[in-house]
Amino acid sequence: MYSFDSRVRFSETEEDGALSVRAMMNYLQDCSGFQSEDAGVGVRYLSGIHRAWFLYSWNIVIDRMPVLGERIRISTWPFRFRGVFGYRNFTISDEQGNYLVRAESVWFFVNTDTGAPEKAPEEETLPYGPMGERLDMPESPRKIRVPDLGEDMDPVTVMLHHLDTNHHVNNAQYVEMARECLPEEFRIFRICAEYRRAAVLGDVIFPRAARTCDGYIVSLRSDTGEVFANIMLTGH
Repeated sequence: MYSFDSRVRFSETEEDGALSVRAMMNYLQDCSGFQSEDAGVGVRYLSGIHRAWFLYSWNIVIDRMPVLGERIRISTWPFRFRGVFGYRNFTISDEQGNYLVRAESVWFFVNTDTGAPEKAPEEETLPYGPMGERLDMPESPRKIRVPDLGEDMDPVTVMLHHLDTNHHVNNAQYVEMARECLPEEFRIFRICAEYRRAAVLGDVIFPRAARTCDGYIVSLRSDTGEVFANIMLTGH
C-alpha cells in the first residue's frame, strides 16, 4: 500500500464546507501518480518510452466527505495486472482510520505512438511490488446502460483547463461535466464512470442526462453521437 497525508483546504471545498467531488478524485489520481513517480515508472518515464496508462473505469463509493481542515490519509494499491489492464484500489481515511471514500479503478496500458493497447511488460509492473488484496466494495456494472429517454443539456467546449498531461480531458473533468447536469440539491454517494473515447482541445461535448430510480446517468457524446464517457451518479 502507498499512502500520503493531507488536510482539506478551503480551495478544495464546496459551499457546504465538505471536500468537492473533483478535489476528491484529484486526491485519488495524485496518490497513484505519486506511487508511480516514487517507483520510477511515472509520467516522465512513460513519456520517454512512448507509453501511458489510460483510465478505463471508476467505481467510487463516498461514505462521508471530509470537511474543511480535516486531516486525511489517501492510499492506493494495485491488486492485479492482466493482459493490457491494471486494477487498482484507493481509499481516503480519517485520522481514526475509518474509510471516507473507497474506490476501484481499471486502467489500460497504451503505446502512445500507435494508440493501441498492449500488455504491460514486467519492468513496468514489478516496481509496484507485491499485489494487495482487492478492496471489499459494491461491484460496478460491466457496462453502463444509458436509458433511451433523457434530456439534452448545454454543450461544453473543451478548454485548456480540462486537459491533463496526455492532452486529453482529465477523467475527473468528465464527472464534473456530468454533475453540472444534476439538480443543485442532489447529493452523490456513488460514482461509476466508463471512458470510451478521449476528448481533446476544441472538441464540443454534448451531455444527455437521464433520471434513474436512484440517481442519474449522464452520457457525454460528440456531435455525431460517439461516446466520450458514460457517468452513473447515485445519490438522493
